[in-house]
Amino acid sequence: MHLIAENLTVHRGGEMVIDNISFARSSGEALIVRGENGSGKSTLLRAIADLLPLESGGLTLSGRDPEFADTPIPGLCHYLGHDNSMKPALSVGENLTFWREFAGFPHLDIGEALDMVGLAGLFDIPFAHLSTGQRRRASIARLLVSYRPIWLLDEPTSGLDAASEAQFCALMQTHLDDEGIIIAATHVPLDISNASVLDLGVPR
Repeated sequence: MHLIAENLTVHRGGEMVIDNISFARSSGEALIVRGENGSGKSTLLRAIADLLPLESGGLTLSGRDPEFADTPIPGLCHYLGHDNSMKPALSVGENLTFWREFAGFPHLDIGEALDMVGLAGLFDIPFAHLSTGQRRRASIARLLVSYRPIWLLDEPTSGLDAASEAQFCALMQTHLDDEGIIIAATHVPLDISNASVLDLGVPR
């Protein structure tokens, strides 16, 4: 599988935030997006996920599994942003059940996913009752309950303690070892292999 981004340009609020960015990643590879605040890291991820429109340029994905032949690229991406995208009034299990059905391509059992992020036994706990770190880990479990080969991660370790950060890096490495692709915007080093760096520098 090969993801190619060619000459991506993104405007936001009438201002150019991403200007003519190109990169390529293949199965088992990660791209670490760095840059100062306001340089466009989040904008780039949101554009790849089709949450923001591209002004110009394009994305292509070749060599995909036949199961995904007719799925647009955004439908093959898990996007984990600053907002954990969970409803506070619903339980952890109810949130993950919704996302599993919404995303399609069911993968791990919800209980198994919660165990892998250190939240075993919290299926019935309202999301609003979780700590900041637990909320982030519940959102990470969302990446595991349905399969999408491309993970778009915006400050993925935000709110995690050192042990949880190491645990998530291990899950990222497993995704890469299973021939997935990761694009992560982060200020901190991630303990994963086969990663190259795209530096967006300073805000325009």
